[in-house]
Amino acid sequence: MMQLSQLKLRNFLILAHDALATAFALLASFYIRFDGAQLSARLPELLLVLPWFVLFSVLVSGFSNLTTAKWRFVSLPDALNILRVAAILTLALVVVDYVSFFPRTTSHDFVFLGRVTIVLFFCLEVFSLSALRLAYRYFRYSRTRLHANSDKAAPALLVGRAADVEVVVRGIENGAIKSLWPVGVLSPSAADHGQLIRTIPVLGGVEDIDAAIRDLEHRRRPIKRLVMTPSAFEPEAHPETLMVRAKQLGLIVGRLHWLESGNAPRLANVAVEDLLLRPSEKIDYAQLETLIKGKSVVVTGGGGSIGAEICDRVVTLGSARLLVVENSEPALYAVTEALASRDSNSAIEGRIADIRDRERIMRLMSQFKPDIVFHAAALKHVPILERDWSEGVKTNIFGSVNVADAALAAGARAMVMISTDKAIEPVSMLGLTKRFAEMYCQALDYDLAAQAHITPHMRLISVRFGNVLASNGSVVPKFKAQIEAGGPVTVTHPDMVRYFMTIREACDLVLTAAAHAITPARPDVSVYVLNMGQPVKIVELAERMIRLSGLQPGVDIEIVFSGIRPGERLNETLFASQEPAIEIGVAGMMAAKPNQPPMPTLGKWLAALEEAIAKDDPLTIRSVLQDAVPEFGAIEHVKRELDIIAGRN
Repeated sequence: MMQLSQLKLRNFLILAHDALATAFALLASFYIRFDGAQLSARLPELLLVLPWFVLFSVLVSGFSNLTTAKWRFVSLPDALNILRVAAILTLALVVVDYVSFFPRTTSHDFVFLGRVTIVLFFCLEVFSLSALRLAYRYFRYSRTRLHANSDKAAPALLVGRAADVEVVVRGIENGAIKSLWPVGVLSPSAADHGQLIRTIPVLGGVEDIDAAIRDLEHRRRPIKRLVMTPSAFEPEAHPETLMVRAKQLGLIVGRLHWLESGNAPRLANVAVEDLLLRPSEKIDYAQLETLIKGKSVVVTGGGGSIGAEICDRVVTLGSARLLVVENSEPALYAVTEALASRDSNSAIEGRIADIRDRERIMRLMSQFKPDIVFHAAALKHVPILERDWSEGVKTNIFGSVNVADAALAAGARAMVMISTDKAIEPVSMLGLTKRFAEMYCQALDYDLAAQAHITPHMRLISVRFGNVLASNGSVVPKFKAQIEAGGPVTVTHPDMVRYFMTIREACDLVLTAAAHAITPARPDVSVYVLNMGQPVKIVELAERMIRLSGLQPGVDIEIVFSGIRPGERLNETLFASQEPAIEIGVAGMMAAKPNQPPMPTLGKWLAALEEAIAKDDPLTIRSVLQDAVPEFGAIEHVKRELDIIAGRN
């Protein structure tokens, strides 16, 4: 209430200022143009019409949004608004003058205002509306700039194209970025060299970092920090070489992130993952907001890397309610605390539950009544699942069945399961159990579509993607820890290749897949495959991370090959031969052609698996899963043949 009152008062004061400015402009134009008898003859009529003209000017200013713009950020759009208001008021004077709305005097045979008075009014109106605004803007700009350029502000060298650098400098000047002051720019664009960007000189290209730092030191402005804008990560800017050299020079290297909701930049330390990124797909956030805003959402496995990011995206996009389901108490506490600290209107609730507990999951879903369910809970570590097959079946298969059935019983509009590229022609228990869970969701989705004319059709989809940078269990945190410990860095095989993407992009594309699935355009699509870009060789990733730490592979840090672990393969694929890709017209993803057995067959396999788990019978578990996913058995046969051939040689 207090903020609303302050806002009304501020707008009233601006309105009063603009009204006085218009009155001043009209009166001053008369006093400048006329004197003596001419002024005396016109003054009574002028004072008569002045209040009405000022009232009209207030309406024009209001419709032009001139009274709601913050003076602290007055810029070109506001200047154009001022010109527009002045032009409309001037045109109004022209019309009323020549239509003879103003009374003419009998002693004068010319119009009341005259062209000179009208031109004077336009100039004075622009001046009177602009002067105080520009003065206030300059005052705030000077004060913020003085504060930013204090002794506490670290001298920094900015890297990037002019457009990106200009945003950074604006952020520093208006206080969005603190404790930083730019003294020079390095740009990958030759057109920027030798130019000034908001008084900051462009000292050269990115290859001129040594010369730029020496020059600034000679001028007694030693550099402490290097700030990389988004354009500094483009291939032509050679970001990896730049980062290595910056670290050798002892500079703190940071990067600039843009917040989605506004123009304010955010400064963060450069992570190794930043240099592994390909250009991200353009996300339609308006579509995602339509999907999530005002909805009730459940996220299983909400304490994991993917689940926590989905929770964050759901809250950001304006969900009405969010239920975080997590089996780990510390993870649940961490994610709910992080979400509670956000400034959002979402009602956030965290519940400890195991997706294996069918009654518990059914009860939670029934009570919460979600619109959308994101199923991220799973066991995902390949070597661990190879040792404990039954545990993978319990969580990844029966847990997924429980979540799907509970979502359906609770009347959800959609259920989205997070899958993996390892589900394609699987060679591991992780891939095998995820593929079975996919088939169950596909079959249930197919059956619901067949009876959509009887009951509302809930969509069940699966989204496949590869490794996520910096997630729990990813090689990137592992390599970081090994490098910090002095090595060695362990890589399983010199030819090991994997796909990578960021958590943020993966989760945004998961939401995009959900939005696409709910639309009636492609009801036949139930398995989405994210575009992972080009695969990365793991040994090259390790070498890059070592170099980015200022060390040399094989000299300062050794790379040791530990051998392929059970359930691993050298290359991951995105589509199986039995499920060709389908183009769906959505950037960043494709779909796999549905390929699943009927639900009765799946029911028999589930019953057999449940009985085998109860008897702790791994051979039966393996046999049932091979029947369900024949390509797993075929691949196992090929592997045995290759092992025999290798043994003979």
